[in-house]
Amino acid sequence: MSTYPDLTKFKALSFDCYGTLIDWESGLRAGLQPIISRLPPPPSSSSAAAGDAPPTEASLTKRFDTLSAALQSSSPTLRYDLNLSSSFRTLAAELGVDVTEEEATAFGSLPGTWVPFEDTIPGLEILKRHYKLIILSNIDASNISHTLKHFSPVEFDAVYTAEQIGSYKPADGNFSYLFKHVKEDFGVKWDDERGEGLLHVARSLTADHVPAKKFGLRSVWISRGGDVKDGEGVGGDWEETKGDVGFEWRV
Repeated sequence: MSTYPDLTKFKALSFDCYGTLIDWESGLRAGLQPIISRLPPPPSSSSAAAGDAPPTEASLTKRFDTLSAALQSSSPTLRYDLNLSSSFRTLAAELGVDVTEEEATAFGSLPGTWVPFEDTIPGLEILKRHYKLIILSNIDASNISHTLKHFSPVEFDAVYTAEQIGSYKPADGNFSYLFKHVKEDFGVKWDDERGEGLLHVARSLTADHVPAKKFGLRSVWISRGGDVKDGEGVGGDWEETKGDVGFEWRV
């Protein structure tokens, strides 16, 4: 990695939202409880065969993330709340658990109820004094409208969603949309010749930092424990992706 960037020179910061600013994983695990609570009890230690260990909340979270990401790729215009509901049903079916349509629909509306990390609002209050603050998120309009209330008193200058764009990160179109609109909306050239226009801040290695390196977009990794080998977080494995990312600061 290069030396840390001089953050005082940037004009705008673009943020991933869920997992970076909002505690996505805790909210997701709580939301998966209708499935988890209906799993059969684990086999007794005396009868359990090798490889029969029951799934953990961490492994189910990762599996859900995999299912959701696959659906984002195959159905890029499907709203995120519908993506979540469908992935919820798929995970339940894989595990042999029955869930109701009401539970699946309710699950799709959960992101708007999830709360920020403790450091999010104090940090944003400081950054707001110096930069334009922008969200670039794989989310739908309804959920993000509720999430934005959780950031009070901080207000973002712009919010660009997958529903608006018609695809999900890491698709090129999401970042092209970001670059076009920061210039049109704020006069910020993302690839300013001094490299001081836009800085991208995100947790996900695969959805954010891999495409950031591809485009040459300078970035900061908010690791949220993702730098720990075999950690429980989602967003890509550090050991597997470190050659494909180029963030300049890790927090």
